[in-house]
Amino acid sequence: MGTITITNLGKAYKQYPTRWSRLAEWLTPTNKPRHQLKWVLKDISFSVKPGEALGIIGINGAGKSTLLKMITGTTQPTTGSVNITGRVAALLELGMGFHPDFTGRQNVYMAGQLLGMSVEEITNLMPEIEAFAEIGDYIDQPVRVYSSGMQMRVAFSVATARRPDVLIVDEALSVGDAYFQHKSFERIRQFRKQGTTLLIVSHDRAAIQSICDRAILLEGGRLVKEGAPEEVMDFYNALIAERENSTVTQATAEDGRIQTTSGTGEASVVDIALLDERGERVEAVDVGAVVTLRVKVQTNVLVPRLVLGYMIKDKLGQHIYGTNTHHLGMPLYDMQAGDLVEYSFTFPANLGAGSYSVAVALTSSDTHLGNNYEWRDLALLFTVINITKPIFAGCVWLEPSISLHRQISHVTQ
Repeated sequence: MGTITITNLGKAYKQYPTRWSRLAEWLTPTNKPRHQLKWVLKDISFSVKPGEALGIIGINGAGKSTLLKMITGTTQPTTGSVNITGRVAALLELGMGFHPDFTGRQNVYMAGQLLGMSVEEITNLMPEIEAFAEIGDYIDQPVRVYSSGMQMRVAFSVATARRPDVLIVDEALSVGDAYFQHKSFERIRQFRKQGTTLLIVSHDRAAIQSICDRAILLEGGRLVKEGAPEEVMDFYNALIAERENSTVTQATAEDGRIQTTSGTGEASVVDIALLDERGERVEAVDVGAVVTLRVKVQTNVLVPRLVLGYMIKDKLGQHIYGTNTHHLGMPLYDMQAGDLVEYSFTFPANLGAGSYSVAVALTSSDTHLGNNYEWRDLALLFTVINITKPIFAGCVWLEPSISLHRQISHVTQ
C-alpha cells in the first residue's frame, strides 16, 4: 500500500541581478551571496494515507506542477522532505521521456523501463497497452507525427499498464478527447477500488469531487486550504470571484457542511425558499413535483445591472443544473439602494432521490468573474424522495415512453 508524507517542503530558485553576478559568485564562493532566493513553494506539509485520493487545485502559477515534480523526484526541494512508500507511477508533463524520432512502441519500452518494468514484462503487457491506447497502426509510427492527444493516450496507457501503489496525475489528461478522458478516469476509479493511493491535479470540479476524499488549495506557493473537495472547490471559486472590497468567509451550516460566501455586498440575498404548489415552504419534495425557487434580493447601493444565477448541486457538490437571468434574457437595470426584488423560478423536480443544495450568485454579467456582488454556496438545502414514481437509478428522472412489439412463433404439432 502506498503512502505520501510531505513535511515543510519548499522550493526556491536563485535570482541574480546580472550574469556577471552569477560568475562572480562561482569564482568567489566564500564571499557574500550575490543572489536572492525566489520562493515558488514554501512550508508545504500534508499526508496521503493508503488508498486515499487527494486533489490539488490552484490557479496557474500556484506551484502545483513544481510540487508534483518534487514528490516524484524530478526536481529537488530546497527545504523539507518527501517520503513515499510503494510502487509509484506518475503522469506529469505530456509525453515526458518520449523521443520524437522513435516509434510509439519503442517509446513504450523506454518509458516502461523508467517505471521499473523489465523488457519481458513490457512485452507481455504490450497487447493491453495497444488496446487501451487505441491509436491503431500509429503505434509503429514516429512520435513526432502524433497529436498531443495521441501522445497522452500512449503515455497514460503505459503508466497505468499495471496497477501502481501510488498514482500521480498532472493535468495532462485535459488534452485528451472526451471519450479517452472518461476511459482514463474509469481506470483511475478501478485502481482506487483496488487500493491505489491517488494524487491528482485538475481544474475539473466534477473529477475532483467524484474521485477525491480530500483536496488542498495552493495559492502563491503556500497551502491555504485543506478539507473536503466541495468545501475547497467552493473556496477556490470564491477566491477567483473576489475583487476589491469583497471578502471570502466560511461558516459551518446546520448539516455540518462548510458554507462559502463572498462578494462586495452591493447586493445581497435576504431570503431564499423552496415552495410547493400551494406556495408553502418545503424541505422535502417528491420526484417530479412542481416546485418554485423563490429568491428575495436587496440592492444596498446603486447597481447599474443586476443578474441572479442559481446552481443546483448534488450531495457531492457536482453541478446538476444552473442558469441565470442574463441567459434567460431578464437582467435588471438601474437598481437603487434599498430596492427589493423577488425572483421565482418554477420547475418540476425531476431529480433522483437524495439530498441537494442550491448556490446563488448576484453579478452584473453572465459569470461571477465580473462584478461579484454576492456568491453564496449552500444557500438552500432540500431533499428529494421517491413516493409516486417507479424505482429508478441516477440523479435525473427521465420518464420514458415505452412501446413493445412482440413476435410469437406458433409451432404446430
